[in-house]
Amino acid sequence: VKATVASRQRRYYEPVLDMVPGVQCQVDPGELREVMIGGEPRTVYFVVFVLSYSRLSYVGVSLAPLNTTTLIRLHDEAFRYFGGLPEECVYDQTKMVVISEQFRELEVNQRFQEYAATAGFRIHACCGYDPESKGKVEAGVKYAKQDAFYGETFRDEAELRRHVQQWLDEVANVRTHGTTGRQPRAHFAAEERAHLRPYLTPACVGRDADGLAPRQVDKTGLIAWKANKYSVPMAYQQGRVGAREQDGTLEIHDLENGEVIATHALHLGKGHTSRNESHYRDHRQREADLEQAIAQCLGETLGRQLCARLRESMPRHYKDQLRGAKQLLEGEAELDLALIGDWVTRERLTAGGLKQRLAAARLAKARGRDRDDDAPASAGTPPPDLTPYARLGRSSGQQEVTHGAA
Repeated sequence: VKATVASRQRRYYEPVLDMVPGVQCQVDPGELREVMIGGEPRTVYFVVFVLSYSRLSYVGVSLAPLNTTTLIRLHDEAFRYFGGLPEECVYDQTKMVVISEQFRELEVNQRFQEYAATAGFRIHACCGYDPESKGKVEAGVKYAKQDAFYGETFRDEAELRRHVQQWLDEVANVRTHGTTGRQPRAHFAAEERAHLRPYLTPACVGRDADGLAPRQVDKTGLIAWKANKYSVPMAYQQGRVGAREQDGTLEIHDLENGEVIATHALHLGKGHTSRNESHYRDHRQREADLEQAIAQCLGETLGRQLCARLRESMPRHYKDQLRGAKQLLEGEAELDLALIGDWVTRERLTAGGLKQRLAAARLAKARGRDRDDDAPASAGTPPPDLTPYARLGRSSGQQEVTHGAA
């Protein structure tokens, strides 16, 4: 039955014809554990780049887990190895390239997108969890694991890199490819090299090669360096910077333009935090600005009195109290300074209390009441005529009836 009845195929396939040289490069990351380097088992992280037309390949390696910065560096190595740039690179949906996808609308990693735009190639991501949607499946990662790394031992990372380079030049790119039937190196030289576009290493990649070690800035504006922590300007919190040692100091650079954004004296111990106060907000200056804004609303004297009362009432949250009071005073169409002057003489006044008093004053004004309505009448005002009320409580002339006990 199996020989005569065709079963339904799970998905629809079409042959992909690689007839256009210099257009596409497939990029696949991989890793292999327990590789002996320097007498210790290490994990080797690598990225395989394969030109889709000629099948010329490059393998970039790292002993640290792959991140966006490392992926960019390995792209730079691959394009310099190829001697040019394809029009697009195809990826699985790794977070180093694609953050998320919805309805095939991609949110691309911003740092990688900036590199791709500067270098001049398009990013093409296959469908999530579906590597076959690349159109064809290259076994580059499996081939590199089995033929370049399995069973090998290395003295250090430099020897590992030399081995991979030799393997590319003497094995991977000179074998007869099973699909094309040609040697990738010869095929590339004859038909694809001339179609690649010129490639210039972007400045951000060049700075990494100049000895800048990338560092992640935490949410408090600190980076880690040799068991100590050093501050960077507030604008770089939770971003990435480059760092290097220079004459007993730690230089911290902006990775985009190479500018030195901070310097610190290096500490030889562990657990020390070097904090430059200029990297953070000056809370005292902020308080002074808020106090000045309140003085502009109330005048210097009354403004100082209100600020002093707020500080006495809530000293630990003085800046928040100032911010609230400033917002309330600036939101009032008209301020009764005499009334506010009376409030600041109270034993306790907070921004919340000020809000309630201002609201009560607005309500009283809306009802037509004035705060001086309860003041005593002046000497020139005649007393009111109370004659109509004099007979209240007196008998009207009828006989009073008294009910005694039954």
